[in-house]
Amino acid sequence: MVSGKKNLGNPMRELKVHKLVLNCCVGESGDRLTRASRVLEQLTGQQPVFSKSRLTIRTFGIRRNEKISTHVTVRGDKAEEILERGLKVKEYELYARNFSNTGSFGFGINEHIDLGIKYDPSTGIYGMDFYVVLKRAGSRVSSRRRAKARVGKYQTVSKDDAIKWFQQKYEGIVL
Repeated sequence: MVSGKKNLGNPMRELKVHKLVLNCCVGESGDRLTRASRVLEQLTGQQPVFSKSRLTIRTFGIRRNEKISTHVTVRGDKAEEILERGLKVKEYELYARNFSNTGSFGFGINEHIDLGIKYDPSTGIYGMDFYVVLKRAGSRVSSRRRAKARVGKYQTVSKDDAIKWFQQKYEGIVL
């Protein structure tokens, strides 16, 4: 990381929430999976996508290509608002192992009703995983089609950058 004072106010160095992925794994297809997707749709206002199992595991009772989970990707202000509600459930405390080396972090909650959704007995209670991807401005140069280039060493997000951002923005505690 650049330690010069001239770069502290640079808007290109600011970290932003690129996307938030909410995953709800049920482990079986059928009615429970559709109810879990309804919970994600209530939370985000977007249509969730179903994920299939990659292989058959007889002890879990799942077959290859069977739909077992549902997920949705949220971006923008809505992602930050849902992230705020999820961190409030975790009381703004995360472990250092929740942060990856690429500057992303994730955590899970046990009950979706803690996010402010009203409990419905016909739906039940579902847990879900939150996964947040942090980026800096200019990261698109590595993924665009024309004039592709590498993201510079000081422009990539590291684990320490993500932890520092979490502590400053949310006044979070890293255990």
